[in-house]
Amino acid sequence: MRLRLTPRNTSFFDLLADSARHLVGAADVLGQLLGAERAERKVLAGQLRDAEHAADESTHEIMRRLNQTFVTPFDRHDIYGLASALDDCMDFMEEAGDLIVLYKLGTLPPRVNDQVDVLRRCAELTAEAMPRLRSMKDLAEYWVEINRLENEADRTYRKLLAEMFNNGTDAIELMKLKEVVDALEAAADAFETVANMVETIALKES
Repeated sequence: MRLRLTPRNTSFFDLLADSARHLVGAADVLGQLLGAERAERKVLAGQLRDAEHAADESTHEIMRRLNQTFVTPFDRHDIYGLASALDDCMDFMEEAGDLIVLYKLGTLPPRVNDQVDVLRRCAELTAEAMPRLRSMKDLAEYWVEINRLENEADRTYRKLLAEMFNNGTDAIELMKLKEVVDALEAAADAFETVANMVETIALKES
């Protein structure tokens, strides 16, 4: 670990942990939304938007602190990138939930639930990992497991697309559903981006 002679503002650790905790709640609401009736989906989509707004507040506070802080706990460019990547995870999950409601989709294919199950696990692991940035210890298992989950998400996504296009008959409904599964796949990619950034930061700080 590099020797630091200047006090560091450690509030960034708390703010990053807050951002990650919002992801856990959002992934859980998204899972509930999949199996809900249409009327209930609107309520749950509203909860997703609330989670997204709360996460935005955490992100904006990180950006404000970056502009006000001379010495940061690690490279300020990495803090900015990590905060933005966490925000992307939330945005894609909120987008998927919003599209399900806006497009008035009915029962979704079972593999969509598989996609969201992966996102739930990614969110839980990310929330567990963020506080460990303080010590930069015990993080390797996190990024390895996120990488494995993202590969699982890729396989699910490809199988889901194949099933949709092999079995679907309504082109408009296929287009609507594809936008949803694309957003969920993008969320899985975003979680991997977060894990990759954490790995880079840990290696820099070791």
